[in-house]
Amino acid sequence: MKYDLIIFDMDGTVLDTLKDLTESANYALRVCGFPERTIDEIRSFVGNGIAILIKRCVPEGTGEDERRRVHEAFTEHYTVHCSDYTKPYDGIPELLIKLRKSGCKTAVVSNKADYAVQKLCRQYFPEMFDAAAGEQMPAYPKKPSPELVYMIMDKLGVPKERTVYIGDSDVDIMTARNAGIDCIAVEWGFRSREFLLDNGAEVIVSEVSQLEAIIL
Repeated sequence: MKYDLIIFDMDGTVLDTLKDLTESANYALRVCGFPERTIDEIRSFVGNGIAILIKRCVPEGTGEDERRRVHEAFTEHYTVHCSDYTKPYDGIPELLIKLRKSGCKTAVVSNKADYAVQKLCRQYFPEMFDAAAGEQMPAYPKKPSPELVYMIMDKLGVPKERTVYIGDSDVDIMTARNAGIDCIAVEWGFRSREFLLDNGAEVIVSEVSQLEAIIL
């Protein structure tokens, strides 16, 4: 096999989390007196962590204190409701099982809050990942910084030439590039094929079976 370590993004790559993100964002906006957003708007806002999601959701010119209040309301709601509608993409659990049986190590590196990454991995992918890391500011900068990827590679003892990153966004493409590792983009997530191509994707798959074929 070409790779010993397969690192996945979470939102839009292994899990369809969009409806739960939208529900929590709109709850936070609503209780703080701001207009709600559509699911397509939320789709375009996610990928850079909760703080950036909130900044994009609130009206332009909203002050830092108000953004913090929305952020706190989002966290309160999402902590409880992060899996109301969330589900794995078809074929992902089966792929993870095949990868591990083939001797690959698997991991998640996400800009999603670490509490949610850990909870969702336990719920949907029990014992399917060797390591998982969400946003851990200020200890580690967010993607597209490669620091969390480096941490995972170091933890699992796999060099960059034997590692590949799988994601659905421009942030993921930049993260892999900054880490000096291969990248495979998936088009079943939150960004279109055209967007991925425009942002430098060199390998794009539309089905999990294609991803499996490339890796195995």
